[in-house]
Amino acid sequence: MERSLAGRTILMSGGSRGIGLAIALRAAKDGARIALLAKTAEPHPRLEGTVHTAAAAIEAAGGSALPVVGDVRSDADVERAVAAAAERFGGIDIVVNNASAIDLAPTAGIRMKSYDLMQDINTRGTLLLTKAALPHLRRSAHAHVLTLSPPLNLAPHWPGRHLPYTLAKYGMSLCTLGFAHEFAADGIAANSLWPRTLIDTAAVRNLLGGAERSRTAEIVADAAHAILSRDPRARTGRHLLDDEVLAEEGVTDLSGYQAAGSGGELELDLFLDA
Repeated sequence: MERSLAGRTILMSGGSRGIGLAIALRAAKDGARIALLAKTAEPHPRLEGTVHTAAAAIEAAGGSALPVVGDVRSDADVERAVAAAAERFGGIDIVVNNASAIDLAPTAGIRMKSYDLMQDINTRGTLLLTKAALPHLRRSAHAHVLTLSPPLNLAPHWPGRHLPYTLAKYGMSLCTLGFAHEFAADGIAANSLWPRTLIDTAAVRNLLGGAERSRTAEIVADAAHAILSRDPRARTGRHLLDDEVLAEEGVTDLSGYQAAGSGGELELDLFLDA
């Protein structure tokens, strides 16, 4: 792909591991500048990576990194991350709403503490981070907001299976629609991106049955790069799937994204029907 993110500043929630880190590393290969707002400052016993190891990997890949230890649920932490990114890099061109919490319990089984956590990180965090960065996005000539959230599939079996998580993720997707309309006059693109299949991440391994039916996070990273390197006025308000974005770029052989140890038929991600 000839388009580049060189010289662009990305502010991302999360990003210590998984899909967020893969997106950051792909941008770093172009020489992008990336500020990460993430909670994990010290190694977690069950989760690989911290905001500091992620920053080191970004630097090693060719980018510039600014690790900010903080919580996307905290107004003060978000404002501090936005100010730090703008001061260090001179502005903000791209916001990636990557941080997300998941609990697939049904209505009868959900703990309200878990429900509140998902709402605060997923929907509120998306709104807060974007709102805080908006003055800088308005000054950018290449402004994008990319939210990792699914298409709004209203088939009743999705909320019927796990309504609390559906509400939290669909809230993020509704943010995309609202941002796109509200920011259209400013030339700020707002889109969502979702993987067609399960992705080999810690969440999938721990909650959804392992990596044997998954692709690697690099497929989402390459799709995100394709979206974010385009003219922001070319497309906004869309809920995009990774393989469809890559097909538009002429990439149809996806065998290189097969997760190690995967075999047989890949499994569709949540909120997608065959």
